[in-house]
Amino acid sequence: MSNPITIKLFLASGRSTGIRTAEISNWSGMALAAPKTEFPAFLARPELEGSGVYFLIGQDPASGNNAVYIGEAETLRKRLPTHRDKDFWVQVVVFTSKDQNLSKAHIRYLEGRLISIAQEIGQSEVRNTQASGSKLSESDTADMEIFLSRIRQLLPVLGSGVLTPIAGPKTGNSDTVPLVCRIHDLEARGERTESGFVVFSGSQAVREDRPSAGAWSIELRKLLLEKGVLVDKGDHLHFEKDYEFSSPSAAAGLIRGGNTNGLTSWRHPTTGERLREIESGE
Repeated sequence: MSNPITIKLFLASGRSTGIRTAEISNWSGMALAAPKTEFPAFLARPELEGSGVYFLIGQDPASGNNAVYIGEAETLRKRLPTHRDKDFWVQVVVFTSKDQNLSKAHIRYLEGRLISIAQEIGQSEVRNTQASGSKLSESDTADMEIFLSRIRQLLPVLGSGVLTPIAGPKTGNSDTVPLVCRIHDLEARGERTESGFVVFSGSQAVREDRPSAGAWSIELRKLLLEKGVLVDKGDHLHFEKDYEFSSPSAAAGLIRGGNTNGLTSWRHPTTGERLREIESGE
């Protein structure tokens, strides 16, 4: 079981999407976030006089995919304005230290680790692929890994899933098993997540859409083929990567090629119980 933490969230603009700060009890760091529309007011914050790492979050205008730029700065107030003309980002999130104890080596280390993690998770296209990086002493490395863990806890609270991995198949002694969705001789495996439904790599889907397929499903199928999430195997499509859908029905609909009720299409692999029955405890 994860250790509980207390997060203090302050809405400086009085709105959940405006300028806000976030802190964790007994942690020397803090986070600040703002939409691009409030960038001038954000830059006036005194906390930005210090060093830290930052995320510029938005969508790639060409592909429509989530995108992020991750950087570091010894003086955040001076560095952030240089990114004003980047047109993809709509949100900025900064992490700094309340006691000003982040050195240049610290923030370079954090930047390198953050870029590496974001690339591995693949939730967003990382717009900068290289980081300066930095080698630290054993004790400093331990301290920065704790700082990094706090960043990963706070980013979702501030509305970004850049560092949040898609749920993977359950292994070991887990009490749950992946659900299955079948059509003809094809099978897909997946499970509920906090934000939707993930279909695991290795799953299969029909190659052609049925007449009942909505325009969104047809376009999503094309997009996933372009991104390499789906690969055409000739007689079916194959999931090369885990992919999170907005709902069980969205996942089942793409797998079966048409409108599908995900609550009845996803079943326990051995008992045959439908997702609806599993979640209702019937």
